Amino acid sequence: MTTATARRGDNRISPVFLGIAAITAVAGWAVWTDFASKPGFAVFLFVTGAWVVSLCLHEYAHARTALHSGDISIGAKGYLTLNPLKYTHALLSIVLPVIFVIMGGIGLPGGAVFIERGRIRGRWRHSLISAAGPLTNVLFAIVCTAPFWLDALDGVPDTFRYALGFLALLQVTAAILNFLPVPGLDGYGVIEPWLSHKIRRQVEPFAPFGLLAVFAVLWIPEINQWFFDAVDWVLGALGVHEWDTYWGRAFYQFWQGTPEIPTSTQ
Repeated sequence: MTTATARRGDNRISPVFLGIAAITAVAGWAVWTDFASKPGFAVFLFVTGAWVVSLCLHEYAHARTALHSGDISIGAKGYLTLNPLKYTHALLSIVLPVIFVIMGGIGLPGGAVFIERGRIRGRWRHSLISAAGPLTNVLFAIVCTAPFWLDALDGVPDTFRYALGFLALLQVTAAILNFLPVPGLDGYGVIEPWLSHKIRRQVEPFAPFGLLAVFAVLWIPEINQWFFDAVDWVLGALGVHEWDTYWGRAFYQFWQGTPEIPTSTQ
């Protein structure tokens, strides 16, 4: 195999990712056309599929930015194929985020691609690599909310509108959580290159527990309320109302029964 062929293979989109994208598209069509006999299950497949696609793109953004910043080992690790099975921690990157969506409707950030930081020179590059992932969630949130703030939802089926609103909520929560300056999250990765060596050494042991700590803190009722108030404020500024996200979650949790589509008061 030549080097050129290997590089093409490193960049070829994985059939696994294409399969997930196809399921998402079919489920979205079923929600849009009301083709599914159980719309809740179609919403579940559509939102879960789109959420996994966004997770793959999140990690791809980290990997692609690292590649252009000097880590030429990225391609050989399979990160550029968008295959979630290639990630260093598929459990943290895909399985747990999906479980948390199912449990509580929160976009839990994952952690997956191993970047050889020693190959990269320049603090700005290190910060950009860390920021690339959550910025992908921001872009995804903008795309999901565009029909809302562009007033382009006339004639759109209610069920699809609610599903899109719930998906937007997941992207906003993921972006906010990822940008927190907590060890182990991307937000800390953005500021870490600018900290002194002493501080980084002191913080390093806490990195594996950062995500767990954030999750534990969110169980505190007052903080949970403050967090989702902030999320609702961001979504409201983008034209997505609590009405949309509430019913989107209700349809998503199809195992609780299919709710009757209410008449929006917005």
